Amino acid sequence: MGMNIRDNSGIWQEIGASFDLFLMQAPLVAERREKYSFSFGDAELVQISMPDIFIVYGDILFKHSQLHFRSTDIPDMVELHFALSGNGTMYNYIDQRRYFFEPNQHNIIYTPELDGVGEYDTKCNYRFFEVHFTKERFLQLAKDSCKALQEFAEHVASGRYTQIAERSLPVSLVMHNCIRDIMNCDHTAGLKLLFLQAKCIELLVLQAEAFEKAVSRKQSRILKSAYDRDCIFYARDYLLQHIHQPPSIAQLAKVCGINEFKLKQGFKEVFDSSIYGYLNNHKLDHAKDLLLAGKPIKSVAAELGYSSVQHFNTAFRKKFAVSPGKVKS
Repeated sequence: MGMNIRDNSGIWQEIGASFDLFLMQAPLVAERREKYSFSFGDAELVQISMPDIFIVYGDILFKHSQLHFRSTDIPDMVELHFALSGNGTMYNYIDQRRYFFEPNQHNIIYTPELDGVGEYDTKCNYRFFEVHFTKERFLQLAKDSCKALQEFAEHVASGRYTQIAERSLPVSLVMHNCIRDIMNCDHTAGLKLLFLQAKCIELLVLQAEAFEKAVSRKQSRILKSAYDRDCIFYARDYLLQHIHQPPSIAQLAKVCGINEFKLKQGFKEVFDSSIYGYLNNHKLDHAKDLLLAGKPIKSVAAELGYSSVQHFNTAFRKKFAVSPGKVKS
């Protein structure tokens, strides 16, 4: 699905050359990996196409803060959008709506056509992950689902530009894991198709569930201000920076400038996880990466602060349903 981009030079340049539309109906999976270097920035994109589903993810470093975007050859599709890092906004002239892309945030968007101006942070890479369902396939999946997804689907069915919520939500650990599974998929042929289809639908379910919960708890939010939310994100960052010697709840509350009750409840509200549950999941994901890179099990367990290899093995098996030794082999 192509995108024309113009910087202040006035010359349109194409990124993400479109897959031919017949590939969207190909019986299996087509994949393309490309690197681009243009006056407006450098990009690396991966595009995966299968029947009724299109996946695109990548990493872009913009050299200009403001760019003009215009979509090309876009079939009628619904987008599951995950901003992984970097900041950006997009104003679409067609529907006269501004879309915000903040790090670690997700939303579901329906924009049949794009012609607008984007503003991006030029100091850090913009990383994103998107799943696009054809309109017909999405409407089939949304039928008889939760209220939030059904209401969104009504707008899609009528052709109205929309997103499932004005405010995006944080990408949960389960969503990150699902995205990672898609990126690292090593199945082939028919199994790859089944795996990717299942994972894309899983992401849709996770998003729909998150927005449904957000609506139900909107009136009883613990975090009442932007300052409160900033404190929670600071607490998360501080926790991960001190992964080897994590602070106590009391210490963490003091560091981020919030009381313990609001810290614990606010963390759960933002990340859908307890503080130490989030930390343990992060440690195990990191452990898996270290094992895949060839690091010995004993060294990984020690580096991540587990009291014994047996304790590490138990925690690892509980999360991934395989032993660390199986990952290495």
